[in-house]
Amino acid sequence: MPTVTVSLPQIAKLIDHSLLHPTLTDDDITAGLVFARNLKLAAACVKPYSVPDAARLLAGSSVLVCSVVGFPHGNSTQNIKLAETREALDAGAAEIDVVVNVAKVLGGQWDYVEQEIEALARLVASRSAALKVIFENDYLQDEHIIRLCEICTKHNVAFVKTSTGYGFVKQPNGMYSYQGATVPHLKLMRQHAGAAVQIKAAGGVRTLDDLLYVMSLGVTRVGASATQAIMDEAKTRGIGETEVEVQIKEMAVQSQ
Repeated sequence: MPTVTVSLPQIAKLIDHSLLHPTLTDDDITAGLVFARNLKLAAACVKPYSVPDAARLLAGSSVLVCSVVGFPHGNSTQNIKLAETREALDAGAAEIDVVVNVAKVLGGQWDYVEQEIEALARLVASRSAALKVIFENDYLQDEHIIRLCEICTKHNVAFVKTSTGYGFVKQPNGMYSYQGATVPHLKLMRQHAGAAVQIKAAGGVRTLDDLLYVMSLGVTRVGASATQAIMDEAKTRGIGETEVEVQIKEMAVQSQ
């Protein structure tokens, strides 16, 4: 069984703590921000109106403020996405997670898609921030994912991201569900994104085994709401402040 050498601080810096559920109150978000700060996570990912509070509560810490844009369906106009991005950066966001226009991707309107990504990448880079482009892979075919990786590489996007966690697909029984970060999609993204483009897995990474496995695929950031459970499990398995060798359980994340 393969192994990886990790420590608690390394695991913490893989995690973007998700505070995006529409029912989260201001008190819930404040508690989540304090939690992220205490654990020294990579980032706290918040709804746009929460960015000023997040910037205030995380000031002086190593935890980055991440705001979503065009979330969760990517249907805003380019001008609105740019305005939303600008406002978030002005309020203290250091990272922007933006959803592509999925319908334009599916319709093959690549000029529109590329122009939007290019404009957002230029704005974010001008402010020394990081742009993560969310594909919403559940809706896409491999050829769409490959083309998006190529576009994001061309325009020096910092991260390509699998999912929002809210991209529900209607099933034959009429119910809606999503898979989120799947192993084939993560491998495909790592294969077709440039070496300087990082991969963020979001949706479905709920356990330590999930996180370690996607890490072994080249993922450098994970969007998670089950952060407490992941960190608790790491401590239970003897992972502490210094690096230790732990086993990786293959196929821990849905394989599609």
